Amino acid sequence: MKSYLSKMRGSRASRRDIDWHDAAWSWLGAFVGMGAVTMLGERWLTEQLLVVGSFGATSVLLYAAPESPFAQPRNVLLGSLLSALVGVACFEWFGATALAVALAVSLSVLVMQLTHSVHPPGAAAALIAVIGGSDVHALGWWFPVIPIALGCSVMLIVAMLVNNLARHRRYPRYW
Repeated sequence: MKSYLSKMRGSRASRRDIDWHDAAWSWLGAFVGMGAVTMLGERWLTEQLLVVGSFGATSVLLYAAPESPFAQPRNVLLGSLLSALVGVACFEWFGATALAVALAVSLSVLVMQLTHSVHPPGAAAALIAVIGGSDVHALGWWFPVIPIALGCSVMLIVAMLVNNLARHRRYPRYW
C-alpha cells in the first residue's frame, strides 16, 4: 500500500524561463485558427453549428504544443472524428443519460487508443455529442462531419501555415 501511495507524491517540476517569442506564435495560431473556424461558421454555414468547446483544447495542442503526439494531424482528425461518432451512437442508443455520458467518454478513449489516434479533445467531442443540447442533437450523424471534421481540418491548415512560419517550429512532426 505504501508503494502505491508513494506513486501519487510526484516530484517537483522544473520550469524553463518564459519564452515570449514562442508564446506570441502560439497566440497568433490560436487567434487565426479559431477566427477562421468562427468566420467560416458565420459567413458560409449560418445554418450549421461550427464552433464547439473541444476546439479550445485542440487549439492549445495545435498552437502551444505542436510537437506533442496528441497534436499531430492524424490524431487531431481521426481521434476527434471517431470520438464524435462514438458520442452520437451513445446518444442515439441511450439519450442524454449518465450511462450515455460514461460510455461516450470511455469508449472514445478506447477507440482512440486502439487506433493510435489519441487526441484528448476527442473525448470532449464525444461528451458534447451526448450533452450538447438540441442544436447538437439536431445534427445527428452529421455532427462528426460538421462541425468536428470540418473545424479540425481548418485548424490543422492554420497550424501548418502558422507553426511553420516560426524558425524554431516544424509542424507536423509526422502524419
